[in-house]
Amino acid sequence: MFKKYACYLSICLLAAPFVACGEEPLPTLPTPTLELPVEPQTPLQAVLIGLSQACPTVAAHLSGPALEQLQAFYQQQDWLPVWAQGGRLAALQGQLQLLADDGLNPKRYPVAANAPQDGELCADIDISRYYLQALQDLHFGRLLQSHFEPLWHADDTPRDRQTELLAIAVPGLHDIPAAFDLARPRLAQYQNLRHLYAAQRLQALPHWQAVGNGPLLRPDMEDKRVPELAQRLYNEGYLSSVVGSADTAYHGVLVDAVKSFQANHSLQADGVVGPGTIAELNISPLTRREQLRVNLERFRWLAQDMEPDGLLVNVAAAELTLYQGGLPVWQTRTQVGRAERQTPLLKSRVTRLTLNPTWTVPPTIWKEDKLPEIRKDQTFLSRQNLQVLDANGQPLAAADIDWDNPGNILLRQDAGPRNPLGQMVIRFPNPFSVYLHDTPSKALFDKGPRAFSSGCVRVEHPLKLRDLLLTPAEKARTETLLATGTTHEFRLSAPVPILMTYWTVQVDNHGRVQYAPDIYSRDSALLAGLDRAH
Repeated sequence: MFKKYACYLSICLLAAPFVACGEEPLPTLPTPTLELPVEPQTPLQAVLIGLSQACPTVAAHLSGPALEQLQAFYQQQDWLPVWAQGGRLAALQGQLQLLADDGLNPKRYPVAANAPQDGELCADIDISRYYLQALQDLHFGRLLQSHFEPLWHADDTPRDRQTELLAIAVPGLHDIPAAFDLARPRLAQYQNLRHLYAAQRLQALPHWQAVGNGPLLRPDMEDKRVPELAQRLYNEGYLSSVVGSADTAYHGVLVDAVKSFQANHSLQADGVVGPGTIAELNISPLTRREQLRVNLERFRWLAQDMEPDGLLVNVAAAELTLYQGGLPVWQTRTQVGRAERQTPLLKSRVTRLTLNPTWTVPPTIWKEDKLPEIRKDQTFLSRQNLQVLDANGQPLAAADIDWDNPGNILLRQDAGPRNPLGQMVIRFPNPFSVYLHDTPSKALFDKGPRAFSSGCVRVEHPLKLRDLLLTPAEKARTETLLATGTTHEFRLSAPVPILMTYWTVQVDNHGRVQYAPDIYSRDSALLAGLDRAH
């Protein structure tokens, strides 16, 4: 026992000087050096570490992230070459050629014809570079969406694309075709469009003459352009024959053919041939085929954000579709932003409804639309049922405002049948102050294209959409609140994903093609990006 306490006493005495001089620095003691075993590098690992010297031609085409991806790829192969094994390279070359059906250029991936021999490490690395690049382009898109058509995300958590890609590429070495199938989007929109493009790219381009401009052509009118209109529709299969080719009367089956064409191109299917219909008729066959390729790229982007359940808005076609379990269950027409006030692309979640909403005029509409009207005639305020408020929401007398320099004021319209937001607003977080909403402008849903708003999305049947989003109990509660005529905020018990994006052609499961006018003139920039060599 004595020895035990003597030991403790000795330790305390040794420590005492350090405790008593706590404000002085402790003496520096030498740090022991641990000799860790160094894992020997394989020849391929050594080449990758010094790639710029060992394989300068390969290194010149690699960014930092691409090199990191290659290193991670080979690390999972124990730093050994992968393309000398029989059959792998031939399988890869076969899949690279099939990328033409996806609208991707196989020449972008010029893999050597012969498998690398022992010691040809640069060749093995180069093949792997193209393998990873092809899978990445197929899975995520050849171009960065953020550079062409940025999509704002409410959830800004970055995706680990490298891990996702390697999860396809590494096991895919054992079955190259399966790897490409796994990378390829499974969306029905993508698969259907790919099937059509694969067939069209192998066919000779059709030929049709342009239809001349002129005054509106309505059914039962006479016009010298009728024969060329008939020939144009016959060439694309909308007419089974060109009957009476010299006839200048616009009637009968030709009117029906025009209506079919209009319906397939997201136009108002009224048979009236105006500037919009002429413009769509005069898009060349080559441009139409390239449009398929452009939208294959868009659907590669879409596949990254599409969820099995939620709302999908195609801004170009001005359509909203509700998906449940990965299948479309309901669709309705919308009205979207004009070209000068475009509806933004975004992904968010519907969280609440505003019932019997008031409308506070957004800043752009206030400055560009309302203020000029008020300056011309102040009775515009009463005619539009607009109330003037200060920055704190307190009413102001319109007669007291200097409308040449109005300062920081607001315009607000009370709930009611003339309110631009109608009975309901469907809200979701976003920095653009846009939302889905009802509208009193019902007649505009029959038009096409339907780009009429200042950025928000007007929904044709908002209450039907509400019924599909809410439980029966929630629906009953909102009916009660709507009946009051006063404004109420109603929070959804289960937020619903919403994706607002843009594409200009799609193919249904029966092979029917639906075009949408490129209302924001985005197709050409995307096509140019796809055609660039690098």
